[in-house]
Amino acid sequence: MPQKRVELLTYAKAMRSEPTPAEARLWYHLRAKRFEDTKFVRQNPNGNAIADFVARSRKLIIEVDGDTHGSDEAVAKDAQRTARLEKQGYQVIRFSNADVMGNMEAVLGAIGDALAARPLSPALSPQSGAREK
Repeated sequence: MPQKRVELLTYAKAMRSEPTPAEARLWYHLRAKRFEDTKFVRQNPNGNAIADFVARSRKLIIEVDGDTHGSDEAVAKDAQRTARLEKQGYQVIRFSNADVMGNMEAVLGAIGDALAARPLSPALSPQSGAREK
């Protein structure tokens, strides 16, 4: 396995064991198929970046952005990353730490709306016999 990939996986593992307060709060609602019976994984490497939360069966990525995402440079970088993920068929939705910490009902409502608009990926549908990892 290439060194860069190993480093990314190691970093993702560390991020899972030390989530931000907002990530931990959202993960409580998403973990173990608690939210709309959808399996989410957290801190999932994709290319050279790590997605905060991913519902692979719905090709949905949820990002929880802290203050560092507010600069012009960060906004541009996030836009490029979102475009790359959308080319892979993902929908990316973003929430600020403040949204997650102060308005969880609206955050979960938006995630529910996004899931409702995303059909189950054919390879993971019950008819295919495949199971989501």
